Amino acid sequence: MFFDINYLIYMVPAFLLMAATSWYVRSSYTKWSRVRASSGLTGAQAAQRLISSSGLYGVNLQGIAGEMTDHYDPQSKTLRLSAGVANQPSVASLAIAAHELGHAMQDAEEYFPLRLRSALVPAVNIGSNLGWILIMVGLFIGATGIAWLGVIAFSAGAVFALATLPVEFDASARAKRMLADSGIIRTEEEQNGVNAVLNAAALTYVAALVTAVMQLLYYVGLVGGRSRD
Repeated sequence: MFFDINYLIYMVPAFLLMAATSWYVRSSYTKWSRVRASSGLTGAQAAQRLISSSGLYGVNLQGIAGEMTDHYDPQSKTLRLSAGVANQPSVASLAIAAHELGHAMQDAEEYFPLRLRSALVPAVNIGSNLGWILIMVGLFIGATGIAWLGVIAFSAGAVFALATLPVEFDASARAKRMLADSGIIRTEEEQNGVNAVLNAAALTYVAALVTAVMQLLYYVGLVGGRSRD
């Protein structure tokens, strides 16, 4: 069970896809982090300007350690930017800062897909830990009903990955509009760079969904096979 060849058949393609998209994101980020924005604004300065122009006055701006750790925290209404994004006047920095502010705009508007994704977090945390345990216990004692409960619990991860797509795609679309409308992005090259960085990042969420679905399908096949036996 623990060295099932079927698991490799399902998951190796998904893991390769995740690795390829991660490489693509880092490559795009590295390329466009070396291209200076003509506005001369750093990610933090651009974020402050966009916060003001968008009326997001309750949003705070803080630094965070690490690389590509940037995110918006809806609980504290805080935009956290890594040093590489906050302090660099690069096209990549502007794209990432604006994307995270797109999430702040979603939060302010109570964007339904964002609220749905947040509501799914407890179920995902429980399902990811409990699901596979129920599956293995159910299969070990021959109680496929328990195993199917585990599959249902585990499926929360795939649902979460699916719910994430419209949230991230919408945040990127907002970022592109904000940067263009505010004049922070001024040239076609810069717009192409913003598109490249954000589109690459979007692929990671698609890959995450594929991985979650493939893992779920493996467990469905595993439990379904035992049910037929």
